[in-house]
Amino acid sequence: MASTNTDSRAGLLYGVAAYLCWGFFPLYWPLLEPASAYEVLAHRIVWTFVFCLGLLTITHKWPAFRAIVRQRRLMVPLALASVVITLNWGGFIWGVTNGHVIETSLGYFINPLMTVLLGVFLLGERLRRLQWVAVALGTIAVVVLTVDYGRPPWIALLLATSFATYGFLKKRANLGTIEALSVETTILTPFAVAFLIFLQVRGTLVFGHDGTLNAVLLIGTGIVTAIPLLMFGAAATRLSLTTIGILQYLGPILQFIFGLTIFGEQMGTARWVGFVIVWSALVIFTYDALHTHRRNRRLADECAADSTAI
Repeated sequence: MASTNTDSRAGLLYGVAAYLCWGFFPLYWPLLEPASAYEVLAHRIVWTFVFCLGLLTITHKWPAFRAIVRQRRLMVPLALASVVITLNWGGFIWGVTNGHVIETSLGYFINPLMTVLLGVFLLGERLRRLQWVAVALGTIAVVVLTVDYGRPPWIALLLATSFATYGFLKKRANLGTIEALSVETTILTPFAVAFLIFLQVRGTLVFGHDGTLNAVLLIGTGIVTAIPLLMFGAAATRLSLTTIGILQYLGPILQFIFGLTIFGEQMGTARWVGFVIVWSALVIFTYDALHTHRRNRRLADECAADSTAI
């Protein structure tokens, strides 16, 4: 029991740290100016790849990495995962560096609802009544925000859809965090390097031309990308999905606060209404998840007690 409690406490610390890191991300990317969002994305891929190579060496996981590369059935979902995480990273970086921090937070607020919908359409899962209510409210919120923005909240929808799809593909692959991320960045790195060479030839590459601090910060994109993922992986093995589901709101809450306070983005009445509807949907969604988890655990305990009695 003591070991279980220790694991849970460690998992909670890892989970909180991971989501706090993701919440603080909007403060990091603007420091990389004058590099464009596209150059930052390319550096993020390349330096995450380099960081992963070091991790594979330190953790002695090269055999596991090579085993994955040899299996086509694993490479297909990881190749798709590499594409959708590129869209997610690129959309987030572009949003944060172009005055849409609050909209990026919206993407991660509605991500749980998008994950549920993926389960319905791709896995044929059936939603419970309260889940349908939450999804319906989320849809209404998107409509309200579309009217307010004068366009669909494309950045939020891109982030929510891509991250939900990424999670689905990673769950299907069911691989270790280090090995999987190493494979994904291995797939992406040749394209990222080619793009950086293109920028250099065109004379618009910032890396190496804007001082040492800028170069160090661009290299640091690999570290700030990999570390939260590793902490999240450590948390996921120690915590229940319900706890992880609650912790995931830490990141977008911080992003939303930063968008209002540090970046000074405006929130009109209609926009507040849209966000309040989203938050209401998440309250219902979380309540349903907690209630279902407790009920299933109680039923499991009753079944265990009956089997012991017999």
